[in-house]
Amino acid sequence: MNANTAQSQTAEGNNAAFEFVKALAFELSSGKIDLPSFPDVAVRVRRALADDRTTVEQVTRIVGSEPALAARLLKMSNSAMLNRSGKQVTDLKAAIARMGYNMVRSAAISFAMAQIRASANLKAVEKPLKDLWQQSTYVAALSYVVAKKQTRINPDEAFLAGLLHGIGKLYILSRHERHPVLFADEEALAQVIRDWHANVGKAIMENWEMAESLVNAIGDQEDIEREHEGSADLTDVVICANMMAAYYEQPADLELNMQGVNAFGKLSLDAASTTAIIAECGEEIAALREALG
Repeated sequence: MNANTAQSQTAEGNNAAFEFVKALAFELSSGKIDLPSFPDVAVRVRRALADDRTTVEQVTRIVGSEPALAARLLKMSNSAMLNRSGKQVTDLKAAIARMGYNMVRSAAISFAMAQIRASANLKAVEKPLKDLWQQSTYVAALSYVVAKKQTRINPDEAFLAGLLHGIGKLYILSRHERHPVLFADEEALAQVIRDWHANVGKAIMENWEMAESLVNAIGDQEDIEREHEGSADLTDVVICANMMAAYYEQPADLELNMQGVNAFGKLSLDAASTTAIIAECGEEIAALREALG
């Protein structure tokens, strides 16, 4: 490839990125941020759980209308992660009661993401979607463990935040058919994802009327210099879990990259303690990921 051709392709990629970002900014400003192919049952579960007056019976009826989701909840409720007693449940209502609403929400979103990944329209981005899902399960599991060991934050809420941390990336990847030039330029696409995924994820969380703590955790997950008063919060957990997942098998690199990340200080985590958490909680992390399928 000669210099002129390389420059031309770079310019084309930059122009495609600009057009994509312009469209993305319009969607953000207009509030038209939602995931394509998101199953209706997952939307109904999300809306029901956003209402404090919703009963277990109502959630059971909604979940029971989709056999595949009901089967996922039953499997998750009987997983090593949630079934400490070893007593199996076969009744959907009992499964939901055992799991709690945050875990039901996580299971519904997990189910929805599986449906999106299986969509024929997204076949072209199957590999990055699979990689994103693997990363999301690691971040969810580590968020759960870190919250439980280092904070008073509800571990189930942390699990959900970790699971959703990449929702903005999923949204961007779902737009591949509309922007083929950008998606043909890996470098330009990667830059767009890095720059925009957190803002897109935050917009989706706001559109879904999620709790403010979760909205902020998704929106501020890249702010490694973030400072705040008081004890560690959900955002700190997601920032640390995200980095721990990125260097899960490279503890030396984790030690190097966690320098200057304020969230680790808030959580009283250093290189030794993060490595210990990963080692000590290996089985629990594996159980959490297995529960998600």
